[in-house]
Amino acid sequence: MTADADIIDGLRDAGLVGEGDVVLEPLTGGVSCDVWKVETPAGPIVVKRPLEQLRVAAEWHAPIERGQSEVRWLRRARGVDARSAPEVLAELPGYGFAMRFLPGSPVWKDELMAGRVDAGFAAAVGRGIVAVHAATANNSADRDAFPNDAMFRALRVDPFLLYVAEHDAELAPALRALADDLSSRKIALVHGDVSPKNILVSRDGPVFLDAECAVYGDPAFDLAFCATHLLLKAVWSGDARLNEAAGTLVAAYRTGIDWEEAEAVLLRAGKLTAALLLARVEGKSPAPYLTDPEHKRIVREQARALMRAPSPIDALVSNWKRKFA
Repeated sequence: MTADADIIDGLRDAGLVGEGDVVLEPLTGGVSCDVWKVETPAGPIVVKRPLEQLRVAAEWHAPIERGQSEVRWLRRARGVDARSAPEVLAELPGYGFAMRFLPGSPVWKDELMAGRVDAGFAAAVGRGIVAVHAATANNSADRDAFPNDAMFRALRVDPFLLYVAEHDAELAPALRALADDLSSRKIALVHGDVSPKNILVSRDGPVFLDAECAVYGDPAFDLAFCATHLLLKAVWSGDARLNEAAGTLVAAYRTGIDWEEAEAVLLRAGKLTAALLLARVEGKSPAPYLTDPEHKRIVREQARALMRAPSPIDALVSNWKRKFA
C-alpha cells in the first residue's frame, strides 16, 4: 500500500470520504510536509503529513511524530480562542491529520509580498500569539502535554542557532549560550513557527497554522520568529510600513505579558531575533526571497552587530535599517 493510499484509507475510516474515487490535490507550502486539498461530501478539507527529510539543500531530518504535537497545539489554541486555529477533523496514519479548509482567507505572507501591509492585522497577530502564551504560562498540564524538546531542537535550535555557530567562530559562544538558554526555559506553550506563511487573514482575524514545532518553552521565541520575518521583508521590499508592522506586533504582544516582567521577555526576544536574522542568511533554511547579495549583506551586518550588543526587541525593531547609505 502506498503512503497516499494509506491516507485515503484513513480518511475513509474517519468517515470523511466515501468509497468512491478520492483525489489528493497537492498544495504548495513549506519544506517540512506534504499537504493536500480533498473534496468531501461535507466540503473541502486539508490533509497534512510531516516529512522525515525536509525539502532543503542541507541534510535536515526531524521526527515525524511532530504531527501529533501540531494537532495538540491546534486544539489547545482553539480552546483559548476558537477563531485562532482551524478545526482538526481526524488524525491519520503516518502522523498526518485532516482539518477544515478555510476558503477566502489569503496567506499573510502573500498579502505582505504584494504590498498589502496592514498594521492593525499585525497587532492582531501579536495579540493572538500572546493569548496562547498567557493562557498556558506556568501550567503543568500544558507542560506535560508537550514534552517535545527533541523535536524543537531538531527543527529550531540545531538548524537556526547551532548550525550557524559551527560556521562562525566569533559568534559561536553567544549562539551556543542562546541555544542553551532557549532549551532550558519552560514557561509557556510555544508555536515554534509563527511566520507570515503560516497565518491566514480571515474575517475574524489571524488563523495560525503549521504548529509542528510546538513545545513547552520560551514564549519569546514566537515573538522573535514572527518579527524576524517582517524585518527581512522590510529589507527585501524597502517598505517602511513593514518596520511599522513589526513595531505594532511587538507593542500589541507586550500588552498581554502577565507571567513575568515584560522587559525580560522583550530582551530575550531581541537576542533571539538577532540570531534568527543571521540564521536566515547563514543557516540551514535561508529566506528564499532574500537573493540579492546587498540585501543579505544588510541583514548579516545588522544581525552580527545586534549579536555583539543585544537590545530589547522593541528597540531593535525601531532601529532596524532597510538599507545602508
